[in-house]
Amino acid sequence: MATYTLPELPYDYAALEPVINPQIVELHHDKHHAAYVKGANDTLEQLAEARDKEQWGSINGLEKNLAFHLSGHILHSIYWHNMTGDGGGEPLAADGVGDLADAITESFGSFAGFKAQLTKAAATTQGSGWGVLAYEPVSGRLIVEQIYDHQGNVGQGSTPVLVFDAWEHAFYLQYKNQKVDFIDAMWAVVNWQDVAKRYAAAKERAYNLLLVP
Repeated sequence: MATYTLPELPYDYAALEPVINPQIVELHHDKHHAAYVKGANDTLEQLAEARDKEQWGSINGLEKNLAFHLSGHILHSIYWHNMTGDGGGEPLAADGVGDLADAITESFGSFAGFKAQLTKAAATTQGSGWGVLAYEPVSGRLIVEQIYDHQGNVGQGSTPVLVFDAWEHAFYLQYKNQKVDFIDAMWAVVNWQDVAKRYAAAKERAYNLLLVP
């Protein structure tokens, strides 16, 4: 039985137009995300076989593959729900997301400062990667992370609440090589209700990171 499954999109392929066209959404979800799900499941099977046979020659590669595919699956699962066709703007108390808005201001000085930092982090990721807003439980603050591929350069224990996919497959068919234009456009579809829910849940689970017994 497969451990991981491809989640359904919370909207149809055309829901994010004109920021992301239907062809990209379909290929991105049905092909790329599906490949990470399959890769994670296949790697778990290969690790099980290695344990059964006590053959550990490929352990380094298998562990790297598991981190790559599993992180790809998790980040994409967040990504789809982080977006909505009627999103964008700025998180406001009047919209029921005041706690998130306050946390952004406290952590980054202002929404404008946060927006600039996440935009630059996503747009300047070398090669393939992500720009991520994450809750860091040790300090209890929000941080921006620049993730290479799917899993590198992150603070251990931090929980992603808003993710910007900066891999070429996320935008190239529509934006060509203009990654900065794509990242700028992404702000028009951010689902702040979803981000606020993830932030609240991350705070509630912060005690799970046990640093001192």
